[in-house]
Order: sequence, then structure tokens, then C-alpha cells
Amino acid sequence: MLDYASFPDQRQALIKDHLQQTGRVVCVQLAKELNVSEHTIRRDLQELANQGVCKKVYGGAVINAQNDGSLVQRMVLNSDRKQLLAKACIPYFKEHAFVFIDSGSTNLAIASMIPHDLALTVVTHTPAIAIALQSHQQCDVILLGGKISKQQGAAIGSCSLKQLQTMHFDLAVLGACAIDAEVGVSAFDVEDAQFKHAIVKQSNNVLIAVTEEKLSSVARHKVTALDAISVLVTDAKKNDIKLAEFKDTELELVCTSE
Repeated sequence: MLDYASFPDQRQALIKDHLQQTGRVVCVQLAKELNVSEHTIRRDLQELANQGVCKKVYGGAVINAQNDGSLVQRMVLNSDRKQLLAKACIPYFKEHAFVFIDSGSTNLAIASMIPHDLALTVVTHTPAIAIALQSHQQCDVILLGGKISKQQGAAIGSCSLKQLQTMHFDLAVLGACAIDAEVGVSAFDVEDAQFKHAIVKQSNNVLIAVTEEKLSSVARHKVTALDAISVLVTDAKKNDIKLAEFKDTELELVCTSE
């Protein structure tokens, strides 16, 4: 058996593997598995955090989410999986509800799948989502204005934020760059995180739909704690180890994969 105490590179490679498989590692468990001290593991986690691999949290670390680029770039990634997520979200749209749909490629798929005969009022700051809904005769669309972020494909500045804060929603479909049971929901861009936080504050119920890669991961800027989320829809399998931490929370968990 390899003496991990003498080989930090091999230790850190194994920790990376654990992070990629489960999204989270615990110092006590790693120390026992590798037969090293917890201090050694904490030092390894700090080194990996400095490299941008993970974020240290109490008792261990969680993997950092990967930025998949602009909205246009993300639209072509995992499109089949996002369609399945979108289908699972539609039952949460109720007749005559006042709904906010946040930016994001999965949320664009959700908007496109809303039934044409469902009477709704949808507010969004994302032109692509507004365009996707323009042929829905029973759907009134309100597009918030302001400067469009090229990364998010949405208006996330002070102008759109002021408009948002005058409204209160039955349901918000929130985009998430990363979600973790302990850290909560997080985003890569600080303005986007602030805008998402405001969406949550203005909504009775919040739904998030994410592909499995975003589970048990963190991005730079916190949006909200997990207890602010009502429903989490994901394509992770029901026995995926990443889901274990979410099953102990009060949110409704929906899996599109068996």
C-alpha cells in the first residue's frame, strides 16, 4: 500500500478523484483512508483550493463549479438532458400564476416547453426567453429592461433590479451555476448573484432545475441558502451519492433519471 504521508501529489490526486465523484470530501474520512493526520488533509485541501479545484467548508471541501461560457454556448450543451429537466418542471406552472423565469439554457428549455394553452404572466430579464414565449397566445410576457450581460444573456444591472423589486411572484424558476446542501446556491458573477438573490426574495416558491454536474459544487458568489428553495429538479440518478445530502432537507426533490 502506498505511503500517502510521503507523497502529497498522489494524495491530492486521490482527493481530486473523490471530489469529482461525490462533489464533497470530509477531512476525518480522508485522514483515516489515507492514514495521515487531519492537519495534512487540511493542508492538501488548502492547496487544492488555491488551485481553484475546490472550496473549503467546515470539516472538508466541495468541488468548484465549472463555468460553461455564455448563454449561447450553453444552449448546445447537454440539450437532450435539459429537455427532460424542462418536461419535469412543467407541472409546477399553475393556471394564471405570476412567474419569473431567470436566465439560463435549462430555463430557456423550460420556457419553450410551457403549453400554449396555459394562461400565465411570465416576467423575465432574458430576451431569448421572451422570444421563446411570444407565440404563446395565453401567456403575457413582461421583459425587464437594462444593459444586457453578454455572459448571462440577460439584463442584470440596477435598472432591471429596480423593476424586479416592484413585483412579487407565485413561482420563480431560478438559474443556478452551482448548488450544495451546506453552501446553498451560488453564481459565478457578482451582479448575477445579487439579481438572483432579489428574485428569491420576491417569490413565494422557488424552483431550480440542474444537470447532475452542478450538484454538490460551489461558485464564487453565494445567492441564497438551500432552505429558500422549494423544488430541486435534477437528472442525477436516485442512488447518486451527490443526492444524499439533499434528501435530508425539506425541499422537494425530483429526479428525471432512475
